[in-house]
Amino acid sequence: MSVKIRLKRMGSKKRPFYRIVVADSRSPRDGRFIETVGTYNPLTDPETVTLKEEKVMNWLNNGAQPSDTVRNILSRNGVMKKFHEAKFSKK
Repeated sequence: MSVKIRLKRMGSKKRPFYRIVVADSRSPRDGRFIETVGTYNPLTDPETVTLKEEKVMNWLNNGAQPSDTVRNILSRNGVMKKFHEAKFSKK
């Protein structure tokens, strides 16, 4: 089972709102997921992002792969830098 951290589209037509979820890679975009780890609202200025940083770090340490968009969101919020530092400073 390959686990991904990706966006789940919510909101109404022309008014997207996303939940950042951990899901099996085989499940549909808006289908079954394992856990919600944050939200992303691209309509606000600036974009609103809320993250449960501990849960995101836990999933990344356990091998979950973020999608390209989620990787960019995590990078802008400093989570990927923390993950990278934690991963390579242990050695």
